[in-house]
Amino acid sequence: DDDSYGAFLDYDAAPCHNHFCPLFQRVAPPFLAVTCAMATLGTVALLVALVKRPQAWQWPQSRALVAQLALGMGLFAALLPALAAGIAWGWHLGTGLCRLTHLLWHWSLFAQALLVASGSWGSTWAHWDPQSRRLAVALWAGALLLATPAALASGTVAGTGCVRRSVGILSPAYVLHLALSLSLLLLLPAGLLVGTLVGLCQRASWRAGGGASWVFFGLWAPYGVALAVEFLLHARLLEPTCGTFESFDHALGLSEGLGVLHCGLGPPLLLLIRLC
Repeated sequence: DDDSYGAFLDYDAAPCHNHFCPLFQRVAPPFLAVTCAMATLGTVALLVALVKRPQAWQWPQSRALVAQLALGMGLFAALLPALAAGIAWGWHLGTGLCRLTHLLWHWSLFAQALLVASGSWGSTWAHWDPQSRRLAVALWAGALLLATPAALASGTVAGTGCVRRSVGILSPAYVLHLALSLSLLLLLPAGLLVGTLVGLCQRASWRAGGGASWVFFGLWAPYGVALAVEFLLHARLLEPTCGTFESFDHALGLSEGLGVLHCGLGPPLLLLIRLC
């Protein structure tokens, strides 16, 4: 959803034509609508299972952890209809609501990353007690704080598009947002993986099905890599050419679409692992 560098860029004295935007406007709305429908059905089924069979949800797929993951995926999915409509017919809700949408989008995203990570380090979520409640409040508040730079860097373009970056690539708000995104989507899972291999994390949780939550990191890691490459290209740390930008647009869009799928695939996967 980032077309902020426009359709024409002058590299090598030739105009660069962005062919991705028309494709994005055709494909993104139905994709987001289908993903939202999948996420809604899956999240409702997951919540029903949590209510009807609370005793079935034990560590590492504990009820406290899975309920918060469902909340995060539900919040993420609830934003998809507005984004789909904005892409299809233009964003007419103003810059304020655009930034609020991106704030909630990244809040849910970062909260899920912290939830999956916290579930890998110990059995805090095994019981919903004062300790786990304090952790939940701190985690969600921290995720909201970490999502604030995303809201400051986003905005509208020409009054018709709600984009994730309406500021310069080197602006403090975007650089901070990029650093936080890479930390949570790439460095955090890498650290957890190393911790699991050397025995610092709970290996038993993987054998008991806790690794299912790591699908979240698997789906979002390509987007984190794409964000890093995008920064290097726009900051001229990698040699930019028309062909590079035109092909990279598609890679960035596909990686973001892959990450969006987490809210549709996550609930049925958690249910499947628990049923099996």
